[in-house]
Amino acid sequence: MAEAGMAGELIKVVTLLGAAVIAVPIFRKIGLGSVLGYLAGGLLIGPFGLGIFTDPQTIIHVAELGVVMFLFIIGLEMQPAHLWGLRRQIFGLGSLQVLGATALMTAVIMLLGASWQVAFIGAAGFVLTSTAIVMSSLGENNELGTAKGQSMVSILLFEDLLIVPLLAIVAFLAPVVQTSDTPAWQSILIAIGSLLALFFAGRVLINPLFKILAKTGVREIMTAAALLVVLGSALLMELGGLSMAMGAFVAGVLLSESSFRHQLEADIEPFRGLLLGLFFLGVGMALDLSVVADNWQLISLGVLALMATKGVWIYLVARMTKSDHAIALERAVMMAQGGEFAFVLFSAAAAQSVIDATTHANLTAIVVMSMVLTPLFLVIHGKFAKTADRTTARENDFIDEENPIIILGHGRYGQVVNGVLTACGYHTTLIDSDADHVDGLANLGIKTYFGDATRFDLLEMAGIAKAKLAMITIDDPQKSLSIVKHLRHDFPDLPIVARAYDRIHAYQLHRAGANAVIRETFDSAVRSAKTGLELLGMDSDTAERIAHLYHHRDRDGVAKAAESYDPDISRYKNTHMISLLTEHRANTKVMIDKLMRGEEIEWQPKRGTYLP
Repeated sequence: MAEAGMAGELIKVVTLLGAAVIAVPIFRKIGLGSVLGYLAGGLLIGPFGLGIFTDPQTIIHVAELGVVMFLFIIGLEMQPAHLWGLRRQIFGLGSLQVLGATALMTAVIMLLGASWQVAFIGAAGFVLTSTAIVMSSLGENNELGTAKGQSMVSILLFEDLLIVPLLAIVAFLAPVVQTSDTPAWQSILIAIGSLLALFFAGRVLINPLFKILAKTGVREIMTAAALLVVLGSALLMELGGLSMAMGAFVAGVLLSESSFRHQLEADIEPFRGLLLGLFFLGVGMALDLSVVADNWQLISLGVLALMATKGVWIYLVARMTKSDHAIALERAVMMAQGGEFAFVLFSAAAAQSVIDATTHANLTAIVVMSMVLTPLFLVIHGKFAKTADRTTARENDFIDEENPIIILGHGRYGQVVNGVLTACGYHTTLIDSDADHVDGLANLGIKTYFGDATRFDLLEMAGIAKAKLAMITIDDPQKSLSIVKHLRHDFPDLPIVARAYDRIHAYQLHRAGANAVIRETFDSAVRSAKTGLELLGMDSDTAERIAHLYHHRDRDGVAKAAESYDPDISRYKNTHMISLLTEHRANTKVMIDKLMRGEEIEWQPKRGTYLP
């Protein structure tokens, strides 16, 4: 009997994995996304499909740990300073969107014939957007770090904070007053104590613990410790009467500056992905087709009315906060559904007789249907949105770090510059304006921020006022010149190294105030000449000394000629500059003749030091 029971449980596990493995690739292949694949797979094997599973709520409760782990990973990416910088979006944008949408949806549900208590519970549950769906969509599109993504994350954080006061309101609306052995003041103290305990553990205990465990060299112990941190913080918040997801998020933020941050993320990621997929399977199973069939008109009307109301308000709020049409529309489509916290709120309302069993089933079906439809709406939006609109709609990324070196441009030139500096142990902030390139580098694990470096608010966000060096490696001559002029004007003491397209651009950059100007093909050309000399029979030491001298002499000559450069006079007609360059080349020829004869020369450039 025991073996038969174990075989039955194993069949369920195999079925779960099989549904995910089969449905998700198919749905991704046809362009409908992985979330819709999980939902369809869950519906197929659930109680209203093949009936292999009869209790989807149990699976959802277990799989909610995927959402918890997802928020922990998001917290790891948000240092306290970054989170503090988002405070206006969290409480300002979040409250504007949530409170306005709740009021409007309450009115809509009342128009459908419900009492104001039922209408408020339905609206309050539906306003809590699905963290899992939004985070998955942003993550798949590499948009978590963008300004658009940060706005949505801020709103989700505000919604997570709301679950506690909403549960308190449910208790207040209950027709029968629930007596509790714990006074309200004591419950508040317990919640505050849980938060303080988590802050203490995150700041004082966890880093030393990981250092001790790292010395053992046992990888699985580090993984177990990572799970302990996530689940322990979630449990602590749950016991304190707060949200598990919020506890995991706070723990992630506290560990965001830890030296073990990347290892924690790597250890948690496989569990997060698996449990999040299990959550979506559970949601698909929870779609009660019999309830939908019996009340299909009410449920269909409810889904369309609430999604439309919430979506329109989200769009209006986005426009009021200066987002353009494309971004506002995408936010509305992505966040118009209800979420996983609605199930918690509806269950509490049903348990305290605020809503009856039929209303509970209908509201749950409306939320599940909205979650099922959202990935489909996102696919439709993506298919019909204009490519040009999507390209121009991308906003500058939110830069959440301040490093001593800022590199503007991370293409073929900037990557070499960054490679040398980071190999020497320096920390750099990388900014590039090619969206596809930025996304590609993210897949390689290289953090590059998308943005237009001529937008000086972006440079301020990157901490240019505190930077010790600015490296301008973009390949647009006019943009780089504009940046140099701005930086030199606003930050006269900031060292600036700028990439030059050619000699004329080098003259302009010198005049604009760059400390050092590097022509993009000059060094490789000198190296080519040096190689040619060696192939002609010159010994490599002499060829190296000649190339080294020529390199410094030519750079010195360009800097000197820049003082006589006049953009209104052709460089071939600027007689004063031509005279300087001619004299300079003649002197260089004399010095090289001496080197070829094996003689020493005495010369130092005005900029830098010549070391033969």
